[in-house]
Amino acid sequence: ASFYNPFGVALDVVGNVYVADAGNNKIRKITTAGVVTTLAGSGSIGSEDGTGAAASFYYPFGVVVDLQGTVFVADNRNNKIRKITAVGVVTTLAGSGTGGSVDGTGTAASFKSPYGVTVDVAGTVYVADTNNHKIRKIIVSRVVSALAGSTSSGLEDGTATAASFSYPYGVAVDSGGNVYVADTGNHTIRKITPAGVVTTLAGSGYVNVNGTASSFNQPEGIAVDSGGNLYVADTGNNTIRKITAAGVVTTLPGSEYYGYGSPTSLYSPKGVAIDLAGNVYVADTGNNKIRKITA
Repeated sequence: ASFYNPFGVALDVVGNVYVADAGNNKIRKITTAGVVTTLAGSGSIGSEDGTGAAASFYYPFGVVVDLQGTVFVADNRNNKIRKITAVGVVTTLAGSGTGGSVDGTGTAASFKSPYGVTVDVAGTVYVADTNNHKIRKIIVSRVVSALAGSTSSGLEDGTATAASFSYPYGVAVDSGGNVYVADTGNHTIRKITPAGVVTTLAGSGYVNVNGTASSFNQPEGIAVDSGGNLYVADTGNNTIRKITAAGVVTTLPGSEYYGYGSPTSLYSPKGVAIDLAGNVYVADTGNNKIRKITA
């Protein structure tokens, strides 16, 4: 099988891996046996709803799967969030298709180059609305609102719109409803409580130490496990980092070395996901591969 600039990866409850195959404008599925198929997308640029190959995307970046097997996609260049059923039926969950920052319901709302997407147990979808420098949320009735961010680029902690981000790319949510953000332009990892309070967890110098004394280089993908540990695709450093619930940052073994076409190293990894056994799955974008780092 082959991929072209895969960006996002996600897992369902039985261990299938879903890939936002951005360069091919498709959403792909990898079974636990390693069989790769196309779930949806014609391969041509477009924004058509439909089933399987009758649907189209334009640089899908982020992908996530809920407990029912529904796939949500940050369709970046279409400025939309798309929804795919388990049998490949694609619809537009929210977004008018025109870049903007309007709250509203379904296609009355607008996004500007959304990159990351995640979903909580209640079915609320969270979006890294990258070029609006915001984190947005979409409840099950398709109502879109801002969780945090001021629209202007910045690095301010605070509550809701008093906080600021700079081109946030990745989002993840834990069982308590806390949202974690790979704040790419600020080279930091941020946390948003359910009440919208934003703090900076880590980021500020490439050293594996606690909290803000550590640093990242354009982190893009982020995932959280059941123990509250974060896994970060530290894209500019070509590594996968782990942040414990206590804030300790380390580099995962097996991801310390940069390499284009290398069988053992990563090149510009952009997406990350983790399964229940602790295995980490990586969209190794520069190498056009999906990699697995065993626990």
